[in-house]
Amino acid sequence: MKKILSLLIVLISSFGVSKVFAQTAKTETFKVYGNCNMCKKRIDKAASVDGVTKADWNVKTKVMTVSYDPAKTSGTAIQQKIAAAGHDTEKNNAADSAYDQLPGCCQYDRKGAAATAPAHTHH
Repeated sequence: MKKILSLLIVLISSFGVSKVFAQTAKTETFKVYGNCNMCKKRIDKAASVDGVTKADWNVKTKVMTVSYDPAKTSGTAIQQKIAAAGHDTEKNNAADSAYDQLPGCCQYDRKGAAATAPAHTHH
């Protein structure tokens, strides 16, 4: 009986911790410019900084969804990391030098309009 009670206390404690984190986690969506699945891999990786629990960029809609712990990072910091990888976001433009290093198929229209290179998904 003592083991069952101890197990129950551990389970309740674990639930309480995850519930607290869920209450403090923040989810944001914002535009990130790119063209293909190779862009997706780079963008998702750049957004996966300390404190980020989810980073998912949609190739078709160009919308990034991130969930993160605001005590460890911010939406602005995440967008800065993505821009440093060569992709413009709503709040930050990539440096020309970072953009120029992207593969040709990943070089999107810098004005945010239709892509200059054909979009493809075989990467």
